[in-house]
Amino acid sequence: MLNDVKRNRMFQKAIENAVQAGCKTVLDIGTGTGILSMFATSAGAPHVYACELSKTMFDVACEVMAANDMEGKIKLLHMKSNDVQVPEHIPERVSLVVTETVDAGLFGEGIVETLIHAWKNLLLEPKPKDANCDGYGQVIPAGAEVYGMIVDCPEIRRHHRIFVNEVAGVIVDTVQFASPVHCRSSDLNEPYATEKMSRVPGGYKALSQPFLALTADFNSLQDLERIASGKTCRISVVVQEQGLLDCFITWFVLHLDNEHSLSTAPSEETCWEQAVFPIQNLPADGYFVNPGDTVLLDVSCPDCYLRLDLVTVIRAGAADSGVSTDDMTMESEVDLCDALASLHTTHQTGTVRELCVLEPIEIALLNNVTYHQSFKNAISKVISALTRRENGTLRNENGALAPEECFLDPLYVLDVSEGFSILPLIAAQLGKVKSYSSVEEKQHCATLESLSERNSISKESLEFWLNQLEANGDVLQRPKSDKLWSVIILDVVEPCGLIRQDVMEKCAIAR
Repeated sequence: MLNDVKRNRMFQKAIENAVQAGCKTVLDIGTGTGILSMFATSAGAPHVYACELSKTMFDVACEVMAANDMEGKIKLLHMKSNDVQVPEHIPERVSLVVTETVDAGLFGEGIVETLIHAWKNLLLEPKPKDANCDGYGQVIPAGAEVYGMIVDCPEIRRHHRIFVNEVAGVIVDTVQFASPVHCRSSDLNEPYATEKMSRVPGGYKALSQPFLALTADFNSLQDLERIASGKTCRISVVVQEQGLLDCFITWFVLHLDNEHSLSTAPSEETCWEQAVFPIQNLPADGYFVNPGDTVLLDVSCPDCYLRLDLVTVIRAGAADSGVSTDDMTMESEVDLCDALASLHTTHQTGTVRELCVLEPIEIALLNNVTYHQSFKNAISKVISALTRRENGTLRNENGALAPEECFLDPLYVLDVSEGFSILPLIAAQLGKVKSYSSVEEKQHCATLESLSERNSISKESLEFWLNQLEANGDVLQRPKSDKLWSVIILDVVEPCGLIRQDVMEKCAIAR
């Protein structure tokens, strides 16, 4: 952010304009390094206050202000702005609040709740449109517009959607895999991913023109409360290009004042990324769209986090009702969209699949067929060699192994890969094998059990390592008193190329 020269200059000019127009008392909310407070002081504001909740950043701001000879000119508070009170912490209501508490999704750092509190408790009454600043309150940034676009992007697709039905012989189509950003969860910080779309590997394809998703007036308490209410707005967007419906992306134009604005569009070089809303859970043929198709989506801000949710896709020609919508009211247009959605929805119906939430990197790995097939080949080769050695059996002239019932004991296979892994199921299909999984989350255990049943793998062929640990006082007993693990499987390399130290430690314990 500090390296974003354009951002800094725009904020500096907007703050200078406000101070020169009569704003004498300034509160910097979420000051960070203190740069916006120092802009206000340098512009001539006689009373500047700043608050910062993070102890680390509070200490940094103290040092930065001291280095710029401003420690006595700015009152720095180590507290959340919602806890600031007049006159306990600042002597009076202020005429200007400056803040840059915005993320890629605009509202994710709490700017809506922060400004609602500020207008009610810390700011002077709003400045009329053409009035002088003196005696009134205002906010920098003054407002914003959020824009969206429908996008085809292979990299986002492989990280947020399973597009294979079978992985190295294991059928996975009975489970609905989803990334965290798609699931409504109280403990989820952001209902979207973030990407610098101009730098996404493999690029992306815009399937629609940019559309206005939402506007926000930070100088209007009424508008802020409207956003905070979470009210949904339904939007229809016409598809312009053929492709796969992978996600919606959004960016914003931040209006600091009437003269200075910042855009976070994909074409702009800024410190902000774009917000990404992956589209999931359509039937396989539901993602493909053609020019003329209409995508209906809902825009809302539940818990003051921006959300874009797909409602349905109306295929070209399907919405031809013979009625012109030019003179429709918003209510009747929404009613029409609802009716069309119920008739022409492309959402999957029928059997409800079990939900399993995976991290994006785990979804990408599950989509990697070559990876799993390579592991299957390697495990199969080792199991075949161990089977021949331990049972004294040989392949017949056709290369086939003796029947499983000839083997006395199973081979014990332990998978200590990090996170969700179906490698134990792949191993369990390769002969008389008892697989042990090291997955930790109950949801993932349930998914493996469900997939085991779907693939006709007996319950006795799959165990969970952590269950064994709990049953034996955190010491994993050998599967049998006279037998060690036959095979240990581990995925030891991070996608970035680093060694997974925790997996190495697991492996060392297992060995």
